[in-house]
Amino acid sequence: MNTTKIVVLDDDPTGSQTVHSCLLLTCWDVQTLREALTDTSPLFFVLTNTRSMTEEMAATVTREACANVKAALDKSGIKPIFVSRSDSTLRGHYPLEPDVINDVLGPFDATFLIPAFVEAGRITRDSVHYQRVRNVDIPVHKTEFARDAVFGYTHSFLPDYVEEKTKGRIKASDVERFLLADITRGCLGRLMGLAGNTCCVVDAENQQDLNRFADDVLEAVRRGKRFLFRSAASILTALAGLPPQPVSPEHMGCYVRNAKPGAIIVGSYVQKTTEQLTVLLETPDLVPIEVSVDRLPSARENILTHTRKETEKAHRARKTPVIYTSRAERSFNDQREQLSFGEIISSLLVDITRVLPKSLGFLITKGGITSHDVLSQGLGLRASRVLGQILPGCSVVQCPADHPRFAQMPVVIFPGNVGDETALKIVCDRLSASLARP
Repeated sequence: MNTTKIVVLDDDPTGSQTVHSCLLLTCWDVQTLREALTDTSPLFFVLTNTRSMTEEMAATVTREACANVKAALDKSGIKPIFVSRSDSTLRGHYPLEPDVINDVLGPFDATFLIPAFVEAGRITRDSVHYQRVRNVDIPVHKTEFARDAVFGYTHSFLPDYVEEKTKGRIKASDVERFLLADITRGCLGRLMGLAGNTCCVVDAENQQDLNRFADDVLEAVRRGKRFLFRSAASILTALAGLPPQPVSPEHMGCYVRNAKPGAIIVGSYVQKTTEQLTVLLETPDLVPIEVSVDRLPSARENILTHTRKETEKAHRARKTPVIYTSRAERSFNDQREQLSFGEIISSLLVDITRVLPKSLGFLITKGGITSHDVLSQGLGLRASRVLGQILPGCSVVQCPADHPRFAQMPVVIFPGNVGDETALKIVCDRLSASLARP
C-alpha cells in the first residue's frame, strides 16, 4: 500500500468544521489509531484538547499521541501528512505542539503556518492575518482574541507572530512567505527545495487559493517530501479533496431522533457567543437555564440538581432547554488559575450532560473545550463520525447505534468564535423544524 493519509492532531474538537465522513477520536491507543488509518476517509482527527491544558500537560499529551501514531504507522506503507490543527485566531500552544510533533514524528522538510479559515472570514493577505467583521478585514492583533489571557499576542504579520511566539528562536526574516501571487504561479518547485524544517507562512483569501496550494503540496509529498502543518480548518478541505456532504446543511434536521426536542449547552464565554445566545433566547419553545459560575465550586451539587430538574421539566413540555454559563468573565492571577477554574466549569457541564433525558432528539454544544468534554466524558464517545456541517464551521457528529443513553443522537460541535449573531438560532431552528408539537 502506498497511500497518503492526513493525520490531524486537534487541540479542540472543532477542526472538523470543513469536512465530513471522517472519524473523530477521543482516545489514541495504537489499535484505535490503526483502525483509523485503514478507514476509507482520507483523514481523521485525534482530539487531544490541549488548548485547555497547561504547557506541561499539552506537551505530555501531544508526545503520547505522537508516539502511538508512530507505532500505528509502522510498516503500514502510508505516507502521512501531519496537521497540528488549532485556532484560526492564532490562539493555542504554538510553537510547543509543532515542536513536539517534530521531535517524535519528524524530521520534516518544512512546517507551514496556515491560519486561514475562509468559511468564518479569517483570511491571510501579504502574510497578515485578518478577521472579517461586517465586511471589514481587521488585523487579528486588534481583536479580542489577541488579548486572550492565556494565548495573547501582539502581531498579525505572521513572520513577526512566529518570532514573538518562538521568543526569537525563529527570526521573522527567516520565515518563508508563500504569497497569493506565488500560489497562483505554482509552488511545486519551491516546495521541493524546502529542507531542515523551514518555517513557512501561507496566504489564502478563498478556498481556491488553498486548493491550488494543496495540489502542489500533495505532489511534493508523493515525491517524498515530509511536511507538517500548523493550521486552521480550511486547508484540510483542500488536502482531503472530499465531495459535497451527503445531506445539505438545511436538511440536517433529518437526523433528529423521533421528532423530539433537544438540549443546548453553552460553555463558551467570548463576546460572539454572548451575542448569539442573546438572539437565541428570544426564540419560543426554549427554556433558559443559567449556571452561575460565581457559585462554583461550593454550590456545585445544588446547581447540578436544579439544572437536571429544570431540564427534565422542559423536555416533558416538549421544549428545548438552553443551559448556559453566566456571562461575566472572571479575572485570574495567572494562567494556571484560569485553566483550573475552567476545569471546574467543564466538569459540571459534563455531569449535566450525563443526566440529560435519554429521549433527547439532539444536542448542541457551544464552545471548543465544552464540546470536547461533552463528547469524550459526558457522552463517553471513543470515536464518532462527522456527518457534515449544519452551518459553515459547525460540525454534526452522531452517537453510535449501541450508545447506552443516546443511540444515534446528532451532536452539533459549535465553536465559540464562529458565525454571526443569528448563527446559533439558525442551527437550533434547523434541528427543531420537524419536531412533534403538543
